[in-house]
Amino acid sequence: MERINISYCSDKYQYTMGKSFFETGRKDTMAVFNLFYRKAPENNNWAVVSGTEEVIECIRNLGSAEPGFYEKFLPGDEYSEFRKYLSTMKFTGNVYAMREGEIVFPNQPIVIVEAPLIEAQVLETPLLCIMNHQMAVATKASRVCRATDRPVSEFGSRRAHGPWAATFGAKAAIIAGCASTSNILTGAMNGVASTGTMAHSYITSYGSTVEGEHKAFKDYINTHRGENLILLIDTYDTLKCGVLNAIRSFKECGIDDSYPNGYGVRLDSGDLAYLSIKVRKILDTHGMTKCKIFATNSLDEYLITDLERQGARIDCYGVGDAIATSKAAPCFGNVYKLVQIDGEPVLKRSEDRIKLINPGFQITYRITKTDPDLGDIYKADVTCLRGDELSRKIEAGEQFTICDEQDHYKYKTFDAGSYSWRILQHHVIKDGERCAEPHTLMEKKAYYNDTLAHFSPSERRLINPHYYKVDISDSLYDLKLSILDTLNKQIAEFKID
Repeated sequence: MERINISYCSDKYQYTMGKSFFETGRKDTMAVFNLFYRKAPENNNWAVVSGTEEVIECIRNLGSAEPGFYEKFLPGDEYSEFRKYLSTMKFTGNVYAMREGEIVFPNQPIVIVEAPLIEAQVLETPLLCIMNHQMAVATKASRVCRATDRPVSEFGSRRAHGPWAATFGAKAAIIAGCASTSNILTGAMNGVASTGTMAHSYITSYGSTVEGEHKAFKDYINTHRGENLILLIDTYDTLKCGVLNAIRSFKECGIDDSYPNGYGVRLDSGDLAYLSIKVRKILDTHGMTKCKIFATNSLDEYLITDLERQGARIDCYGVGDAIATSKAAPCFGNVYKLVQIDGEPVLKRSEDRIKLINPGFQITYRITKTDPDLGDIYKADVTCLRGDELSRKIEAGEQFTICDEQDHYKYKTFDAGSYSWRILQHHVIKDGERCAEPHTLMEKKAYYNDTLAHFSPSERRLINPHYYKVDISDSLYDLKLSILDTLNKQIAEFKID
């Protein structure tokens, strides 16, 4: 099967617009598009960035299709010149993007594309396809992993919406906190180990008998000696035979607390809190105090929180469809909007206030202060027009004040010398060529963990998190209002004969 070129996982209207830009001489007009979201799912305070590596790949592959490919969706003589142009069109612009593993708030530009209009426009659908999927999974994985101090393994490939989603969703889950994934392709592509033990079919393949379960366990141990050994104990009866056969098999094969590679049992059904407590007691009674208990079975952050509230004796969780499909909120809300054309800031006006976008070429700063108890803590994010007054003040380390866009009585002043700052959008493609160093999956995961640790505990909680300060500069705010005022006046005066 021919490998899908993700650069062309697009909607036709991107190319019908492109034809108009091409034939009216506007294709090379410089445009700036922002990819951002308006509201995080499940009442999250924020979202986790994943997918920018695939965005870079997508953009770099633009113009790589054979000429005949374009005739399949742009047939006819009227498209012939446009097809010739597309077959040689490469991306020549600039891209600024947040790192994978970054924590991002609503309306902040995650990806900024600065390029000739036609090049930037045709990227809308593939970029949204990539970022909406991976950020939905990453944000859900973050929630699940923040529900517990114990490791969480992602194993939702069988429930994912196709092989591409399974592979890159697992990657997103690892970035946002999961300790491991069962997906072998994700592991192979990223140089990390994948995890997995056995299914119920392995045990029933020995016949539906208690002795068959025992034989299955012994054979598994003997064929995987030197690895982490996890036995699935709920095929027939967890307490009356499963855990007892596991203990029996471990002892007969010489596996005990001195085994260096780790060993354990897995629960996949029933009352996990009750069973884990009972299993822990049985294991300890037989001297297997280091035997771990793994739990699976349609888990999510709410169930995990409740299990721990009940005193469950679970050492590690496996989570499938809740993460792989972002089950509670499967559709992430990233949008891709034109914010500047030929040097002129533009915006889309809407009856819905939440859909009103920020115009112009932007940049976001994250402000850090040192807390005597918590260390370096992020205190605010502010998005500016590039080079505006507030941007210059921040980069010079001067005193500045930010105000809530909706309530100017809510404001905060940062004194000179009291803060540090960093820019969230990094230059990743310059004049069509990649200019950013790639990061390994483990580096992305470490970046997320470090970023998360710099937010206060109240901002990291799952239920009713404390809202972090996110603002825009006065120059950006004034520009938005100015464009709106002009537009509203024109609309009020508009008539036709």
